[in-house]
Amino acid sequence: MIEQPNASQLADDASLMMEGSGGEEALCYYKIYFREQGQRFTANAHLADLIPGDRVMVRMEHGIEPATITDRSPGVPAGDRAAGYPIQRRVSEEEDEKYTLLAQLEHEAFLLCKDRIQTLHLPMHLVRVERFFNGSKIIFYFTAESRVDFRELVKVLVHEFRTRIEMRQIGVRHETQMIGGIGHCGRELCCSLFLTTFDSVSIKMAKAQDLPLNPAKISGLCNRLLCCLTYEYETYKTMKKGMPRVGRQIEFEGTVYQVTRLIPLLGQVATISSQGEERVFTEEEWRSADPVLKTTTRKNISKRGKKMKADAWKDQEEAEEK
Repeated sequence: MIEQPNASQLADDASLMMEGSGGEEALCYYKIYFREQGQRFTANAHLADLIPGDRVMVRMEHGIEPATITDRSPGVPAGDRAAGYPIQRRVSEEEDEKYTLLAQLEHEAFLLCKDRIQTLHLPMHLVRVERFFNGSKIIFYFTAESRVDFRELVKVLVHEFRTRIEMRQIGVRHETQMIGGIGHCGRELCCSLFLTTFDSVSIKMAKAQDLPLNPAKISGLCNRLLCCLTYEYETYKTMKKGMPRVGRQIEFEGTVYQVTRLIPLLGQVATISSQGEERVFTEEEWRSADPVLKTTTRKNISKRGKKMKADAWKDQEEAEEK
């Protein structure tokens, strides 16, 4: 287990940062969360003595919200990186008590909304409820297979809570992000830990990294392709540039080999000869080998001709139908 730094160690680090900045009040960076099961965010403050577990007030677009410090982020000059949320101050005793009750209020709102959904027979699944600290708004996150007419539900909720109500429909990826869980790697899900946006993921990324195309192995808890497939895709793509593709033939020392697999991390190419001899070429060897150009056979020409003829007949039939 990794030993967590204690308060005295963090205080020493803070004093060193202050000394290194010439005695000026340095901008420090921290990891925070707004809900215990929620995502971690980066925040900045001119308070250098905050430790894990401290509760602070963070400036948001709609006002200030309480958050909890989880750890210190690597400190950098303010001009090099802009943290997402500025920390205003520590919470007061009254705010701390109110923040403690916030999770209970959200849970009660969740149960009430779930009961009303069942009463109104709405085809929707409630995922999470978030209540603003100042009570000005409550957001209900839900999933549904199609659009849902929840106007009657909103009327009921407004009558119950006497505040602004927002019903926000989310997809399965965002649902998994909110619920959280453990991935195939044994670590907490990336989406619930640090991802703020979902990039497009394709099966091509798995192929480029020579991963097994078994859906059970390359899909996450949301039954979508793993977000981490995008992390190293560009690296593999760059490393494979210039390497002979799988299926191509190369000639080395008078013997022709067919490429069966690329090993980009080692710069190696696995091949097999016409005699069945398997060989792994180093980068120096396959770069010195000569590529064997494909020859256009009569059989291939015949196939192309038949396809062109079939396409022509198809176009003619469609023209006659019109």
